[in-house]
Amino acid sequence: MTQGLYQHVRSTWKRPKDALPHMYRQTRMAQWRREPVNCRIERPTRLDAARRMGYKAKQGVVLIRTRVRRGGLRKGKIHMNRKPSKAGISKITMAKNTQRIAEERVARHFPNLEVLNSYWVGQDGKHKFFEVILIDTHHPAIVNDKQLGVFSRANGKTAHRGRAYRGKTSAGKRGRGLHKKGKGAEKLRPSLKANLNRGK
Repeated sequence: MTQGLYQHVRSTWKRPKDALPHMYRQTRMAQWRREPVNCRIERPTRLDAARRMGYKAKQGVVLIRTRVRRGGLRKGKIHMNRKPSKAGISKITMAKNTQRIAEERVARHFPNLEVLNSYWVGQDGKHKFFEVILIDTHHPAIVNDKQLGVFSRANGKTAHRGRAYRGKTSAGKRGRGLHKKGKGAEKLRPSLKANLNRGK
């Protein structure tokens, strides 16, 4: 069976270490490290992932490449009357994954735009790099778009305001467990807290 363009791009990015030459990846990461933390880009690095996450090459849609430091939570040492075993400094992981943190930081940096989705584009020893898709909810091209107009506040809809902070993006839903259905996922909807209060 013949593959289309997007299938070829997707298969390349499934194993980027094998598919993309080593020197090409190294020079790319070195360039990204020199750029600002939130860097606006003209076109997506992974076209298949961007289109899958709702990207459209039109006015009102903005792409930002950002980086987040890898690893667990860095906690300061407590010097007041603690057993060393209870200090809890290393091997502590955030409840949110790195991608959600990246989306929230970008949303905070661009308060007039709304985060649509994001996808992974690379990582090195210190950082993970993500490309975040943002939309201008008041732009006429977004307001009149059949798919993206749902997120527009100009239509009087506020359900998607602050999407990144409320776990409404794809990465946020994955972190909340909403990609699971059926047995074992009975208490996840509409949320863990709402389900907890349902029996009261």
